[in-house]
Amino acid sequence: MARKYKAGPDVKGGEKVYDSKGNRIDQDYIDRAVDDVHRQLGRGRPSLTAPGTVSPEIKARVPADLKRRVEQVAKRQGKSTSAVVREALEEHLEAS
Repeated sequence: MARKYKAGPDVKGGEKVYDSKGNRIDQDYIDRAVDDVHRQLGRGRPSLTAPGTVSPEIKARVPADLKRRVEQVAKRQGKSTSAVVREALEEHLEAS
């Protein structure tokens, strides 16, 4: 099997290169790193839109007190702050 990723031209003929933890970077190191990245791509929260898609985000700045109150409600209800915000937004839009 041809390797898609390999040491680049900055690593000259047999030169030993190390990462910040002192591990030698060789082809096996590169292969393991690529495998780790591919394994992690399947992780994360499930999409709220459809499987295999990234859910869109809405970001807003809020006063510190509002953030604290949302966090308190989330903790009391055993939900994430995101879930509480989504529910509040849905309720607000349905009431409009």
